[in-house]
Amino acid sequence: MIYLEILWTFFKIGLFTIGGGHAMIPLIMKEIVARGWLDQQVLLDFIAISESTPGPFAVNIATYTGFQVADVGGAVVASLGVVLPSLIIIIVIAKFFSRYMNRPKVQEVFDNVSGAVTGLLFSVALTIGILVLFNMSGIFDAASFSADFIGIGLFLGVLALSFVKIKGKKLPPIALILISALGGVLLYGFIPV
Repeated sequence: MIYLEILWTFFKIGLFTIGGGHAMIPLIMKEIVARGWLDQQVLLDFIAISESTPGPFAVNIATYTGFQVADVGGAVVASLGVVLPSLIIIIVIAKFFSRYMNRPKVQEVFDNVSGAVTGLLFSVALTIGILVLFNMSGIFDAASFSADFIGIGLFLGVLALSFVKIKGKKLPPIALILISALGGVLLYGFIPV
C-alpha cells in the first residue's frame, strides 16, 4: 500500500506543478513534510545537494524521498510518479497543440502561466532563503529566528562573484556552485551540527 501512496503523492506533485522542478518545491515541502517522510531540515539539505548534482531536480527529490520511505522500490515508484504526468501531458499537447497554437486565447494562457511561474519561483527563492539563512523552522516562526551570519556572508560573497568579470567573462555557473560547496564545507564542516 505504501507504494501506491508514494506513487499518488508524486503523481499529484508532478500533475499540479507548472514551471519545472523548482516550482514544485512548495508542494513537495507541503506533501513530504506533512506525511513525515522527511523533516524540513533534511528536505532543505537535499534541495541544496540536488542543485549541485546532475539530473532533473524533481526526479532527484522524488528518488531520494522514495528511497527513504520504501527503499529501492519506493525510489522507482516515486520517480515514475513525478514524471508520468509530464509524459502524459506532452503526448496530449503534441497531438493537438500544432492545430491551436496560433490562436489568441492559447497565447494568452501561455502568457498568464509564465507570469504565475515567475511569481512561484520568486516565492520559492524567498522561502528557502529565509528558512536557510535565518534558521527558521517555518516562514512565520519568528520565535525561532536566529540569523546565520556566516551563511548570509557566503551567499552575498558568491552573489557578488556572479557579477565579477575575469578577462571580460563572468564566472561560469558551475564555478559558482563549486565555490559555494567548498565554502560550505570549509565554514560548516562535513557533518552538520
